[in-house]
Amino acid sequence: MKIIIPMAGMGKRMRPHTLTTPKPLIPIAGKPMVQRIVEDITKVCDEEVDEIAFVIGRFGKEAEENLVKVAESLGAKGSIFYQDEPLGTAHAIMCAKECLTGKVVVAFADTLFRADFKLDSSQEGIIWVQKVDDPKPFGVVKLDANNVITDFVEKPTTFVSDLAIIGIYYFKDGAYLRSELQYLLDNDIKEKGEYQLTNALENMKAKGTKFNPGKVTEWLDCGNKDATVYTNQRILEFIQTKETLVHPSVKNQQSKIIAPCFIGENVQLINATVGPHVSIGANSVIENSTVKNSIIQTNSKIANAELSNSMVGNFAEFTGKSDNASIGDYTTIR
Repeated sequence: MKIIIPMAGMGKRMRPHTLTTPKPLIPIAGKPMVQRIVEDITKVCDEEVDEIAFVIGRFGKEAEENLVKVAESLGAKGSIFYQDEPLGTAHAIMCAKECLTGKVVVAFADTLFRADFKLDSSQEGIIWVQKVDDPKPFGVVKLDANNVITDFVEKPTTFVSDLAIIGIYYFKDGAYLRSELQYLLDNDIKEKGEYQLTNALENMKAKGTKFNPGKVTEWLDCGNKDATVYTNQRILEFIQTKETLVHPSVKNQQSKIIAPCFIGENVQLINATVGPHVSIGANSVIENSTVKNSIIQTNSKIANAELSNSMVGNFAEFTGKSDNASIGDYTTIR
């Protein structure tokens, strides 16, 4: 089985953090978002994953090497493909068209999830969904009495379904998907100026492909700063009994850690209260401060501060009081 991860988007709603770090590489509870995605997918697959393909922008050699290492840590080959123009979801998948063979999972890299099932790879196709209160911002699916998907509706203005597509798909026949995507590109079939996966899904369904819903326990969005901070909170709660969250090299000087928190390598805590729901990257310093419900990335310093519901980038400094800070890399606020 193969996994394709389209992740070339610019992440404009996550600025300033995505000005220097691609959104899927922003850490959630100490691991890049994309790493948590592929780990979660491999856990629910009922067959071994032999290749993970990342469709990226020009992120640089270091980011590419780290992505390959993520795949290798899961026993899979890591492959890098490029999408240089934002031409839609179908185009993004086709950037890795050589991987569209056999059984394939496609997962867009801005969503995390919790699930308590195994993917049934004998099915023709699975589209993972989650029930939502307001379906208007999402693509949704309609089901028949046999739990088979009958319709795909993009951002419905009137209610047709509350089962939102979360951006993870399984295809038993990757080559068939490839031919349908190629048809869209060859015939310049676009929606709102882009080549859309949903058009290929409609064509496949019309030809008899049965798509079933895969329902997740919890869908966690990382579309903006507030959503990402909340996702960090939920992931910390979920993994606190499964992963080591405080690195043994942490230097704790008269400080209090309120679990759950992730505290990375060589972090210094000096007369501080940290937590709950805080993630702190390697080599950062928290001094004379209270930090809760926040993400602090690597090599940053928080001093004489009160911080909550916030994101602080790499190599940043913050002094003061804020319950809604969003501070990019190499930024100093005093």
